[in-house]
Amino acid sequence: MRISSSASRSLLLAGAFIGVLSYGAAAQTASPPAAAPAAAPALPPGSPLIGRPDNEAAQKLAPVAAPPIAAAPDKLPMDKLKVPAGFHLEVYAAGMPNARSLALGDKGTVFVGSRTVDKVYAIINKDGKREVKVIASGLYRPNGVAFKNGTLYIAELSKISKIDNIEDHLDNPPKPTVIYDNLPKDEAHGWKFIAIGPDNKLYIPVGQPGNNVLHDKDHGQIRRINLDGSGAEVVALGVRNSVGFDWNPQTKQLYFTDNGRDWLSEDVPNDELNRVTKVGEDFGAPYCYQGNIPDPEFGWGHSCSEFTPPVALMGPHAASLGMRFYTGKMFPASFKDQIIVARHGSWNRTHKFGGDVVVVHLNKDGTVKNIEPIVTGFLQDNKYVGRPVDVMQLKDGSMLISDDWNGAVYRLSYGKSKVATQ
Repeated sequence: MRISSSASRSLLLAGAFIGVLSYGAAAQTASPPAAAPAAAPALPPGSPLIGRPDNEAAQKLAPVAAPPIAAAPDKLPMDKLKVPAGFHLEVYAAGMPNARSLALGDKGTVFVGSRTVDKVYAIINKDGKREVKVIASGLYRPNGVAFKNGTLYIAELSKISKIDNIEDHLDNPPKPTVIYDNLPKDEAHGWKFIAIGPDNKLYIPVGQPGNNVLHDKDHGQIRRINLDGSGAEVVALGVRNSVGFDWNPQTKQLYFTDNGRDWLSEDVPNDELNRVTKVGEDFGAPYCYQGNIPDPEFGWGHSCSEFTPPVALMGPHAASLGMRFYTGKMFPASFKDQIIVARHGSWNRTHKFGGDVVVVHLNKDGTVKNIEPIVTGFLQDNKYVGRPVDVMQLKDGSMLISDDWNGAVYRLSYGKSKVATQ
């Protein structure tokens, strides 16, 4: 049978109409598309989690929060902490939440800063017993403390203050007086270690405002100022985050610990021990880490040879913090003019590293010979039972070690055990 062209067009139109109806019905009965997963909340500027790889192992890693209160003296991990033969470790003082940086007064007072609480403490000897006093409160991240000629200097997040004649007013201390406030207010790496150099100037680190950032001229450095707050000068550049430094008693050169960046890998970069041989030296961050690893983001167009390499590598993510040259006579002669360093311990490694106190032995030219542990055991079964922050020599040659995890200070001595009175 022959179909006319007009009939053929009618059949085509009818088929198209039926197809449209069928598609519409199918569309009405089909399941709606799945909703897109909610975006993760934005991290605050400078968060240590910025740059964390999106894999299961890395997602388990985050900063380890310390207990909110100081440990009772009978709960301190003294049975777990180990020292070499001939050395002794004892509790010097306890009950100071988040005990951090240490400074020694002329009359034997030990001053203790804090980072996550608002207080500065003083450990005093009274009637043959030690007593802890709060000498300043209402401060913001008063991590750094230094002492010179009767004056206590306190470093907060963005300013430096002082209290004159503090040891004469421990029972009724005056409020700190600000001497320098030209500091950034970034939370990331904003807490500060301070110390007074052989040039009678106050040294202040200013870390990068984040894990790994191309910072401006006011970050990533160590500055120094006069004790009245004047004469600010940059001493070292390319510093990611230094929380400890001291001067070689022989050469007067500044040595400082510096924490390497996170999220490059679990095993690199190492923390650094650096030596300043001239004002304005650049130690590489954020372009180069540990002296030989160009940063994958910011290292383009740079060579590690442009920067001053470290004198020692302190271990991957070890959080090497407070350090002091040992100048006392109590320890064996091999410790004389060597560096004792507190390694706070890593958080962004599956198997944590550090959590100890080590001695860095130097060659006669100031380079590093080797590193060996002197106090271990803060890390047990990949968990912290304590975290050393700073070290400081007492007048008798023993060393104090602060522990912000437990809110305590320990005393390391050698030879016949004897309780220090100052």
